[in-house]
Order: sequence, then structure tokens, then C-alpha cells
Amino acid sequence: MDTTQRTDQQRSADRRRRELLEAADRVVLRDGPQASMNAIAAEAGITKPILYRHFGDKGGLYAALATRHTDALLASLRAALDAPADRRERVEATLDTYLAAIEARPQVYRFLMHPADGSTGGDQGFDVGKHSAPLLRRMGEELAQVIEERLDLGPGSQQLARVWGHGIVGMMHAAGDWWLGERPCSRAELVRSLADLLWGRLAAAGDKVGGPGF
Repeated sequence: MDTTQRTDQQRSADRRRRELLEAADRVVLRDGPQASMNAIAAEAGITKPILYRHFGDKGGLYAALATRHTDALLASLRAALDAPADRRERVEATLDTYLAAIEARPQVYRFLMHPADGSTGGDQGFDVGKHSAPLLRRMGEELAQVIEERLDLGPGSQQLARVWGHGIVGMMHAAGDWWLGERPCSRAELVRSLADLLWGRLAAAGDKVGGPGF
């Protein structure tokens, strides 16, 4: 098989994978955590064994969807952090970006972060609760890297940046999950309250010399 043929086959496989992920997204938007392999295969117009052939199992498909949505969210968070604004405004913009994302697509959020309750027949949906921790850890490490690159935290800065990164992500996740379920206040009010909680130490830290600034 020559290189051109291999490249064409890879492009075709990549295109087919994107199509299947888009079909899965449509089912997730409709069914949330109860999205099943049966429903996704039906949406894609294929049989379930073919879906398994592309992703291995439910866990493989979940991981592909999680990567797709986490990549998009992280790109949005980086854009908020890089915005031409003062530090307080960027902190609020980053918090708001996360909350706006889960508010805009709550079924996707619930699919990624909450297990199915097993109430449907046949394929019981995705047991995704056990997979949410790696997603949060990835976000925590990404934020820790941003903090370390931009802020002068003094001795032990790498460890402290990781503490802050994971702590901030945990706070956003827990507060956002509660807020999405109960809606006790507006998104803007929640953003201001969370920024107030973070602001004291963030305001006191200087920019890292040679870094992009924060």
C-alpha cells in the first residue's frame, strides 16, 4: 500500500469518526447521561457492532467525547485568560466562561460529570461518574501550568501553582454543579462571589519575570 492510499484511508477514517462523534453529540444533547450505544448507533444509521469497531466500547466512545468537549472548553478558558484586560476582569471572565459553557449545554455537562441512573431498559447508558475525576485533574493541571507561567509565587512555586490550579477547578466544578441544579442566583452574581473568594491572594501575587503576565 503506497503512502497516498494510506493517507486517503486515514482521512476517510478520521472523517467517519467525526461523523460518529457528531451523532453521539446529538444523542447526548437529547438524553444526557442516559445516552446509550444503541441510541447513538441508531442516530448514526449503523449497527452497534460497527460503533464498537470504531471506539472499542462505551468507555472508548465516552473518552473520545470527553476529549472533544474538554479541548473546546480549555481553549475557551485560555482565551479568557489571554484577554486584554486587568487581572480581576480576567479572573471573572475565566469563571464566567466555565459557567457559561455548562449552562449552554447542561446535558453534555451531565453526561460528562454524572453517572447514568440505570432507569432505561436494554443498554443502561454510560456509567460516566467514575470518569469525571480525570477530566477535572486535566483541567487542574492546565490551570496550574498557567499560574506557574504567569505569577511569582515565591519558594515552592510549582507545588503552590498545582495546589491553586486543582483547588480553583474543584471550586468551579462544585459551585457550578450546585448552581446549575438549583439556580439560586444569576450567573453574574455567582461569578462575582467566586472571584471575591479567590481575589485576596491573586491580587497580592506579582507577575512572573519574563512571563506573559496575569
